[in-house]
Amino acid sequence: MTTTRIAGLREKLQQIGVDAFLVTNAVNRRYISAFTGSSGVLLVSQKDSWLLTDFRYMTQAPEQAVDFAVVQHAPKWIDTVKELAVSAGIKRLAFEQDTVVFSEYTAWKSTLGDAVELVPVSGVIEELRLYKDESELAIMRDACKLADDTFQHMLTFIKPGLREREVALEMEMFMRSRGATSSSFDTIVASGERSALPHGVASERVIGSNEFVKLDFGAYYNGYCSDLTRTVVVGKPTDRHRQIYEIVLEAQLAALAGIKPGMTGKEADALARDIITKHGFGDKFGHGTGHGLGMEIHEAPRLSIGGTTVLEPGMTVTVEPGIYLPGFGGVRIEDDIVITATGNSLLTSSPKTLFILE
Repeated sequence: MTTTRIAGLREKLQQIGVDAFLVTNAVNRRYISAFTGSSGVLLVSQKDSWLLTDFRYMTQAPEQAVDFAVVQHAPKWIDTVKELAVSAGIKRLAFEQDTVVFSEYTAWKSTLGDAVELVPVSGVIEELRLYKDESELAIMRDACKLADDTFQHMLTFIKPGLREREVALEMEMFMRSRGATSSSFDTIVASGERSALPHGVASERVIGSNEFVKLDFGAYYNGYCSDLTRTVVVGKPTDRHRQIYEIVLEAQLAALAGIKPGMTGKEADALARDIITKHGFGDKFGHGTGHGLGMEIHEAPRLSIGGTTVLEPGMTVTVEPGIYLPGFGGVRIEDDIVITATGNSLLTSSPKTLFILE
């Protein structure tokens, strides 16, 4: 697995015109090397691949990063990078500019001096991560099943009188008890008028009767994320509850039916947005229809008004239109999908009927 990823990175080295790549982003480090420790950097050239880490990981690192030469670095790891670079004839060294602060850059430059030129690059490994292979999709399906199972459990748990935080805690405990490392992000439980908050993280609000409860959550499992949103009603829904829910459902189903390779993120977004706008709620849908996900909860590509990336097989994205009415409540329905050669395939499978919980 990592040999293919290293080969992909080496192709990028040729395209960029550098001798080697320095990986300091923790997620990218795990993607390229399979090393899960909390500290370490990768140095990859056309001939060599090194993992520099400290004493704590000198047993773990060789077991996980089997395609890397593991080196215990000096107290300042950049000193070891310089030593390896000089010995290997590395003159131009690319680094991840988006995750490096200026003080780090100046310290590196001071150490490397004229021996090695630092070349800032952006999105190189992230572009490789756009396309999930079968091993990644298998993990993501497991992460999605954890989310689906959690939703089914919550249908038996949610009731009036519970605080939103109690609901969120139950969800997170359920996921962890079944193998999740953690939740993918701060769990959203937003009830009543708070359901109109697109990112209404669970609060002390007590769930009442005859109101929406929006659940947006995911399982972080074996290095990958799932992301699921369902909106239910506690008590009896009004006609307005049903109207808003049905419009969002119509928009989401249309997007799921129409998203396919070759379209841009903007075109995918329009599949849902145009329906919500047609019903007169376009100004109440203020976020994108979806986003990429994988090792991080928000990755490229974006399904949004500004989404220019062309969708291709192997990309994984969310589909999550919503309507948010301040003072009343809101609905979002979200699934995870993978783009296929002919369209897309669902990774999540929770039902989307309007559940009414008494």
